[in-house]
Amino acid sequence: MPELPEVEIIRRGLNRLLPGRRIVSVTHDTPKSFPNAKADVEQFLIGATVKDVRRRAKVLIIELDSKYSLVIHLKMTGQLVYVKEQFSHKGEGRFGAGHPNSSLVGKLPDKSTRVTFTLDNSAQLFFNDQRKFGWIRLIPTAEVTNIDFFKKIGPEPLTSDFTSRAFRERLLKRPNTSIKAALLDQSVIAGVGNIYADESLWGAKIHPTTFVRAVSKQKLNDLYNKLRYVLELSIKKGGSTDRNYVDSAGKKGSYLNFARVFRREGLDCQRCGTTIAKLRVAGRGTHICPNCQKPKKVKP
Repeated sequence: MPELPEVEIIRRGLNRLLPGRRIVSVTHDTPKSFPNAKADVEQFLIGATVKDVRRRAKVLIIELDSKYSLVIHLKMTGQLVYVKEQFSHKGEGRFGAGHPNSSLVGKLPDKSTRVTFTLDNSAQLFFNDQRKFGWIRLIPTAEVTNIDFFKKIGPEPLTSDFTSRAFRERLLKRPNTSIKAALLDQSVIAGVGNIYADESLWGAKIHPTTFVRAVSKQKLNDLYNKLRYVLELSIKKGGSTDRNYVDSAGKKGSYLNFARVFRREGLDCQRCGTTIAKLRVAGRGTHICPNCQKPKKVKP
């Protein structure tokens, strides 16, 4: 599933391309991916102009001048790809924005395309989703913040007002939860998933099964810094392509080339040389260095 860096990169790409563009038409293959009334689509989407592209946690919000917004959740395998010009090369279509070797996407639409938006400059925005878990909903902009998901979501970890103290206070609301489970809890902190939880815990030398209450203030401060560091680094590197993620031009992210622990089981720890191990924590495959991240015993 795309995490905060991946969704932020898509947002930035689309925010350079979509504002000022008018939506001419939309097609979809299943109501599950595009659960919107035809009358609302015709009145508030077709002919509307994009004002802004925003992000909250792992969700994208395309604001329209009709006072409605498209709220987009990519879920596990969703992609949003903007295609201005397609061309054929030996029978294979590609878009000009991405080099073929850096793309997971060929000629669009394809069998995974669920929704297609056509814009007034003849460009198209494709929503691809192999697993069909993602969705695009047309909602009055004034009501977006009232969606249950947004009401429950925690603060954004990269904003200037999200301090180390705020980070500690949020985590300590789950004192008897493992530190990894707390990081993955979207009601505690927004946007953090499996990759960046593992990477930040490795950076702070914290075993992922450690109860939050057993992590010292100093260690929590260190985790705060490491988490922000890996999120910002991933944004710089175009995100992490573990399986399906591509940016708005269809290109893969390169963060996993710089990862210190995630997907490195069987390899040497870059800090101490111990073999990276994989275990299961909070229901997720979890990567650790058994030497750097020793479990901490605490009284029940």
